[in-house]
Amino acid sequence: MKKTVAAITASTAIFAASQAMAESITVAYFLEWPMPFEYAKQMGTYEKELGVDINWVSFESGVKMSAAMASGDVQLSVSQGVPPFVVATSAGQDLQILDVAVSYADNDNCVVRSELEIDKTNASELAGKKVAVPLGTAAHYGFLKQMEHFGVDVGSMDVVDMDPPDGAAAIAQGAVDMFCGWGGSLRRALEHGNVLLTGDEKTELGILVFDVTSGPADWVAENGDLVAKFLKVTADANAMWADEANRAEMLPLIAKDAGMDEEATMATISTFSFPTIEEQLSEAWLGGNAQDFMKGVADVFVQAGSIDAALDTYENAVNTGPLKAAAGM
Repeated sequence: MKKTVAAITASTAIFAASQAMAESITVAYFLEWPMPFEYAKQMGTYEKELGVDINWVSFESGVKMSAAMASGDVQLSVSQGVPPFVVATSAGQDLQILDVAVSYADNDNCVVRSELEIDKTNASELAGKKVAVPLGTAAHYGFLKQMEHFGVDVGSMDVVDMDPPDGAAAIAQGAVDMFCGWGGSLRRALEHGNVLLTGDEKTELGILVFDVTSGPADWVAENGDLVAKFLKVTADANAMWADEANRAEMLPLIAKDAGMDEEATMATISTFSFPTIEEQLSEAWLGGNAQDFMKGVADVFVQAGSIDAALDTYENAVNTGPLKAAAGM
């Protein structure tokens, strides 16, 4: 009898624990990275539509998001950069891209200190210079591709792995010659230098810059409906922002959530574009081009010695099922 009671008690505890897990999820995001989803976040729309409590945790880089998903601490990451996603999946981590969160060619770049007077006409002078780069991120990929374009041997440079906030402080202090990063850190770095290429110029060279919503494959498979609802709320917020009549209402809450003032928030978000679900499912994005782009990113990282090997294909790293379900909601 005692054993039976103990077994029932244990089973009840296990059931309660599983129920508790189902009642809350943890979602990673970035501060100083203003997006329409933050309006819905502030309004409590995600919790209302998903029917679960959400623990929102801010991270400094997509690399750290990958680590948190690997440990099971995070179930979804909003606006994870494609390069850190590629690094993780190339190493065997079973993650999936669920949507295209944002495209931002002008909001992820490298800045050279003004005193050096180096621009695209004399970029070869960057050889031997010290640069702050968050390794394994979109900024790292953009840095490698820009140096390749200008014929600068990265091996001749002193590349220091720094998160963008630290890199921005370093270029301000004159501790590094060049900064690579995004968001508020990029804005601060630009107070002390200049970019080599504009967003349009980078895009023409095939240096795409976009983020995704990602999650562990096993968790997504077990919670497909929940994921679809999450993506639907995000898409609705993006559609609301697309109508300029709503921006006066949305901007203050987005700014509050991003930890920025409204002027800086508008300056940043104005450089972003948010593809619709239909656009995301097209060949230009998750219908094929994103998978090919990831393979290109991986091959560049292998060549640079940043990862050991690339996957043969990244088709399995994209799961459009929940997004298609969201389109029908």
